[in-house]
Amino acid sequence: MSNSIYPWQEAAWQHLQTLRQRMPHAILFHGAAGIGKADFIEQFAQGLLCEAVLPDGHACGQCASCGWFSQQNHPDYRRVRPEAMEDEPAAEGDEGTDGEAKKAAKSRAPSKEIKIEQIRGLADFMNISTHRQGLRVVVLYPAEALNMPASNALLKTLEEPPPGTVFLLSSNSLDRLLPTILSRCRKFAMPMPSHAEALAWLKEQGVADADSWLREQGGAPLAALAQAENGSREDLEILLQLLAHPSVESALKVADKLQKVPLSGPVSWMQRWLYDVFSYKLAGNIRYYPRYQKELASLAGKIHVNRLLAAIKAANERRATADHPLSPKLFLEDMLLEYANCCA
Repeated sequence: MSNSIYPWQEAAWQHLQTLRQRMPHAILFHGAAGIGKADFIEQFAQGLLCEAVLPDGHACGQCASCGWFSQQNHPDYRRVRPEAMEDEPAAEGDEGTDGEAKKAAKSRAPSKEIKIEQIRGLADFMNISTHRQGLRVVVLYPAEALNMPASNALLKTLEEPPPGTVFLLSSNSLDRLLPTILSRCRKFAMPMPSHAEALAWLKEQGVADADSWLREQGGAPLAALAQAENGSREDLEILLQLLAHPSVESALKVADKLQKVPLSGPVSWMQRWLYDVFSYKLAGNIRYYPRYQKELASLAGKIHVNRLLAAIKAANERRATADHPLSPKLFLEDMLLEYANCCA
């Protein structure tokens, strides 16, 4: 996304520019997943490094700094994120004498964590003079991917920030970050677009059945676009059919079918389902799955509110451990069997 931000970010962008005169050493952008925080902060990073920044704070796109940034080799910029988010393939024919090491790296699953080595790797970058006598910018996301050693290493840097360095962090879940890191960052809330605004944007992208995709992703337009482009609701439908018609036998079968799906997906889908049941029970409203109104109404009518609240609490607790299960299949079995028993 070059020299542009999403329509729902205009007011946030204007507010952000007011911080430039007294730039904090660290800004933590927070908000729901799938609303474009990463694109927003990288756009801001380019603007901070630009040598001919425009009056509205956007980068000019023409100077040497912008050229380096667009080619992802700006000497005063670093981006830190988990291995699993790095999708640049290795160049063909570059194995050479390191071929075995590279093959070994390819054979293991990319890490979903930000590791201490990545934070330590910033030391040389922060201790040398900037290339263009301007700012030095570090972008890090998602901040909740920091493992504990990496969090502690980052905390030490934030406690004694190097001069001329700005950290731009992004988080989907502030409650998963160390309070000490939160206290050393200027927090900046990112807006959730209205349903109408997000829906209009999705339709501009040519998404068919945009309303259903958007609702199923909790109103997050980029998440809805990604799912729509993937073109499949198969895994979601497998889980929703179980949630609509719970049984112990079905719970075990579904756990087996979904064990290779990233667990954050099924946990989030269940959280939204339980929210819809609760919302329908209290107010007759359905937010995420209007296609299942009949089944949601039936469940809402027969499940006791205390059992429903307990199920919601359990799902929320599981979300915190979904990225690091000892066994994905056992994790799903436990979650789905508990739900089936709750609805019995």
